[in-house]
Order: sequence, then C-alpha cells, then structure tokens
Amino acid sequence: MIKHLLQRISHKYASKWLVMLFDLMIVAFTFVAAYIIRFNFKLDFDFVVMFKQIPFVFLAALISFILVGSYKGVVRFTGFKDVVNIIIGVNILATILIISTFFSRRFNYQSIFNISGSIIYIHLLLNILFLVGFKLFIKSMYNKLMQDFKTQKRVLIFGAGSSGMITYDAITNDPKNSHVVIGFIDDNERKIGKKINTLRVYSLDKITEDFIKKVEVEEVIISVQNIESSRLLQISGLLFELGLKVKIVPPVQHWIDGDLSVGQIKEVNIEDLLGRDPISIVNPALVDEYENQIILITGAAGSIGSEIARKATNYRYKKLILVDTAESPLYELQQEFVQKGIQNFIAIVADVRDYRRMEQLFQLHKPKIVFHAAAYKHVPLMENNPYEAVSVNIGGTRHVASLSVKHGVNKFVLISTDKAVNPTNVMGATKRIAELYVNCLQGKGQTKFITTRFGNVLGSNGSVIPLFKKQIENGGPLTVTHKEITRYFMTISEACQLVLEAATMGNGGEIFVFDMGESVKIYDLAKNMIILSGLRFPEDIDIRITGLRPGEKIYEELLADGENTRPTYHEKIMIAKTKTLEVNAISEKISNLCAINSKSQNLEIVSLIKDIIPEYISNNSKYEVLDSKK
Repeated sequence: MIKHLLQRISHKYASKWLVMLFDLMIVAFTFVAAYIIRFNFKLDFDFVVMFKQIPFVFLAALISFILVGSYKGVVRFTGFKDVVNIIIGVNILATILIISTFFSRRFNYQSIFNISGSIIYIHLLLNILFLVGFKLFIKSMYNKLMQDFKTQKRVLIFGAGSSGMITYDAITNDPKNSHVVIGFIDDNERKIGKKINTLRVYSLDKITEDFIKKVEVEEVIISVQNIESSRLLQISGLLFELGLKVKIVPPVQHWIDGDLSVGQIKEVNIEDLLGRDPISIVNPALVDEYENQIILITGAAGSIGSEIARKATNYRYKKLILVDTAESPLYELQQEFVQKGIQNFIAIVADVRDYRRMEQLFQLHKPKIVFHAAAYKHVPLMENNPYEAVSVNIGGTRHVASLSVKHGVNKFVLISTDKAVNPTNVMGATKRIAELYVNCLQGKGQTKFITTRFGNVLGSNGSVIPLFKKQIENGGPLTVTHKEITRYFMTISEACQLVLEAATMGNGGEIFVFDMGESVKIYDLAKNMIILSGLRFPEDIDIRITGLRPGEKIYEELLADGENTRPTYHEKIMIAKTKTLEVNAISEKISNLCAINSKSQNLEIVSLIKDIIPEYISNNSKYEVLDSKK
C-alpha cells in the first residue's frame, strides 16, 4: 500500500509556486532568527519595526528568486547548479537590502528600509544554510524512501578520484537506481583508510572473501579514466575470482552532455581489454562526399558490408544498392532498414562472379561510389578450395572494378585484409592479387581506386570471439591453434568508419592502413574471456592447443616487404608506400589466372598465384612443395 502510494507520488512534482512559497517562508523565518542572533538571543529589540520589515524582505526575496529562477527546480533532483542558483539569489536579496539601507541612511530616513548591516549578513548566511539544507534534506528523504522499497545492490567504487566522486554522485542522485555505495577502492596509499562522504577508502588487497561476506558487497564499479587495459584486466580478474560483478564507467567524452548517468555504467567487455584506444573519426567532409550519391555495396549482407550500409544511411545519399548472394542475411538487413524507416535503398541478390548480371546492375542504377566487400575470408576453407578463392576474391573484384571504370564510377573502395601482407595462405594471396588488380586500373578512367587493410574485426562472422563465446556456453574447452599466435583487432564500427573516411580522403591508388596499437595474444584473449564470463581458468574452463591450421600465420602484419607508410591528417590512419608495379605483366598474369576452370588442379591454381605474388610462401600447408621448387 505504502509502496504503491510512493510510486504514485514519484510521478508527481510540486508546483514551482509552492516551492517559491516555501522558500519565502524560510526567508521570513531566517530574518526573525537573524534578529534574535544579532541581539544575543535577548528579545530587547523593536518587534514592531521587525514585523514591518518582513513584508519588504519578502518582496525583495520574491524579486531575487524570480531573477535567478531558483524556484523552478525539481526539489528531489537538486544538484550543484541548483545550489549555485540559490546562493546567487540570496546574495541578490542581501544586495537589495544593503542598497535600501544605504539610501535610507543617506537621506536620514528612518523606516522599514533601514536594516542593520549585521542582521543582513547573518540573514544571508542563514538563508544559504536553510534554503540549501531544506532542499537537500527533501531530496535525501525522497531517495531514502524510494530505495527502502527496492532490492538494493551494495557496490564499491574503484577510484577515489574525481571520476569516482562523479560516479558516486550519479548513483546517489538517481532515485531509480538500485545501488547503494558502501565504500571506495584506490591504489593511492595516501587515500587508503580515509573517508570520502563518510565512506571508507580500501586498498585492493583488502577485498577478500571474508571482507565481501562481512560487508555483503555484490558489485564493483571501476571509475578510473584512461586506465590501462593490463591494469583493468588485473583488477577485473581478481574481482571475478572473488565472485563479484564488475562494471566500468565509460570515458568522459562518451558522457551525455558532459554528465554521467547510471545507465551509462556498463559491464566490462572484451573491447575494454584489447590494449588500444578506440579510433574516432569526425570529418564534416563525409557529409559532402556522400550527399546525393548513388552508392553500391557488394557483400552487403556480411559483417563489414552491412555495417558500411548502416553508416551510409547517416548521410543524404540519393540511392543505396545492397548486393549479396546470401539471401537470408540480405533479407534480414532489408527488414532492419524497413523497420527503421530507411528509404531510397534496394536489396539485390546477385553474384559478383556473374559479369553480365553485375553489368546489368551498373547500367540500371549507375552508381558513383562502390564499396567492394564481397569476398571469401576463411583461411582453412580457402586453403582447400583455391578455385573458389580465385573466382570470388580475384574474379569478382576484377568484374566490379572493371565495370566501375567502364561506367564512370567516381570512387571504388576495396575492403582488404592484413592477411594480404606477405601472405602464407590462399585467402591472403588472392586478396593481395585483388589489391594489385585495382592498382593496375588506377588512371585508366575517372575512377579513383582506394584500398583499406583491416586486422581482425571483433564480432564479425567467423571471428574468434563469437567462437570462444559458443565454446564457453558449451562448457569449454576453448581452442587456440598456437600459444604464441597474435592478431590485431578493431571493432566493426571502427573498421567501417575507416572505409567511409578512406573514400573521402583517397585520391586514387592508395592503400590505407590503421595504427591498431599492439597485437593481442589469442591465448591471453581466451583467458580474458573466461574471466569475463565469471569463470575460472583452468578449473572451470580450460584452453586446448590444437596446432596451426593450414596456411595460418603466428604473427600478422599490416605492411608488406618493401612497404613503409606516410601519414594522413588523421594520426591513426596511414598510407602504405607501395612498390612500382609492372602493370601490363601483372594484368596479363591475373587474366590467365582468372581463365582457369573448376577442373583445374589445386596445385596448378596455387602455382599461378605464387607466380604473381613472389612473397607468398605457404605455411603449414600442402602447397609448401611449390616453394621448395623456387
């Protein structure tokens, strides 16, 4: 009954005029109190004069509060700015009283406008104390009453600095939150043992199983800006082992209008532990680049292609053409756009290997910007099916790129991979040949050909992270091919933002690469994911080393032998300086390679690939026999 009543009250707010009336009553009360304090709590002053002065003080306060609008605030949500408004308001009130007293004495006019200076100053201090105190008391009581009827989680905040205090304020000032802060954790020895807002600051080594049982803590919120991923992992791992949930406060630049809300505090995820800062690109030129343009995306139903399409919808394009052979994923993307109310797009089931079909699309829709994301990308599968890798990764690229020149496309952006650098497998080698082919076309028409090289994309189809998640759900073990294997990582959003940026900054012929930070050990990544799942390694879930797959590298690279980089206007994006190409010879070899048929032997196909890419040296593969003949 009481809970229901409180819930009804929580949806109603006091009238601003009622708030004004309470404030004025407090001002009148503090004026009387100022008189009593001024005369040392003896009632030997002129009561008649005081009571005559109250209406004037009342009016002056009314004017002051209207000027600053302090009465408009919702009392239960009183914050710092509201307190500042109150202080400004009572200072205006004191100023009005001082001015009236000055002129009254200047003209020797003894009246209600002549108030003792000491009373005015005492009144000012009492007003600040009572007006601010009253609002904070109401706010505190409201929060207390609302929280008493909720199941509360007892939490500790890691970080007793400014970010930690902002987090504390965000939690305590949100009446709808279900958390109660019981203390802080900090690495700074000077803070440990002291109290902040009556809450004790603990050291991390103090957080033990006995301590957790004693204080009944359930969760720790990490509130340290720019915390290193290694330290974050260390803290998270320790807390997870103790059975605590761990959340993290986002970077300050992600706060809404500079303010942190409880809803922005999120659980620690694998992206927080990758050891690199997220790459942010803000470029107004993108708006002009895509305005009123017809954009075609191949591989539009894939992880990268679909995210490029989503980001493209943020711009005022003329038409968006989504092309893919995967019917069901393309249908899902189509329905997603329909539900979002996105217009001027068309989903087309088509195969980039079918030249006539693709030419029909170019003739019909006349695209001016092409993003070519269609490709086979799974290393082990392509190692056993080189004909398909050549057919899609090279043949498909050849068709779409050639048609772009033929039909006057302005820009063609190829989505490549770091596996194309000094390739050790069929997939990477075919993507490198695709890079070479588009470079050979540069200058043969108005089309500007641009290539972007990515590392591994978090959460993409076939990525190691979704695989690890499934293995954890099934109880393990997690499978890693080699204990020392490393990879570069970025988020899908970052990768696709790079693609859009590359299309804008590219003048043709460039290969854009990312400064992706340090590469990540997959074995460590597996351990981190076990820990993030609240499980123990190896007690709950173990990791099994399965051995390198055919064509797989231990270390990936972003630059090929003989390449270095030059900077762009974005510190995280560079352009690879590529070697001079023998365009005619390479084009002829690529044509011969694409002329093979499905009956060709795998060794024959790979031999032709290696002839085009001398740096392609097979690793842990049956094609190593071809390298021994060089």
